Amino acid sequence: MSLRSVTAAVGAACSAVVLLLAVPGSASAATGQFRYTYTTAEGYDAVGFLNNPAGGRCVNLPTPAAAPGAVSRAPKNRTDATATVFLDADCEGDTYYTLPPGAGASDRLLVRSVVFS
Repeated sequence: MSLRSVTAAVGAACSAVVLLLAVPGSASAATGQFRYTYTTAEGYDAVGFLNNPAGGRCVNLPTPAAAPGAVSRAPKNRTDATATVFLDADCEGDTYYTLPPGAGASDRLLVRSVVFS
């Protein structure tokens, strides 16, 4: 094997490693269920949930289309990841609360969005 062939092989191997490191990995999912309570357009309490939510992505909590601007409450983090819940949509604002795995909060905690670590 010539020096030129060895150099080309090493260069190709290094390029492959760099390419693998540059491609982002998929975000891990939290295993379990995240629950929250909301009030329906008819005035009844209902429970919403997210099963195995993706990690690292903000999720606006779904509420009935007939109740725009509705706020959810009483989050329960039954996943294996930490959930950070926000009063504002799109995980923005200064009002947020962190729920470790297995933790929950009372009806007084209002939430509109959540992100899992």
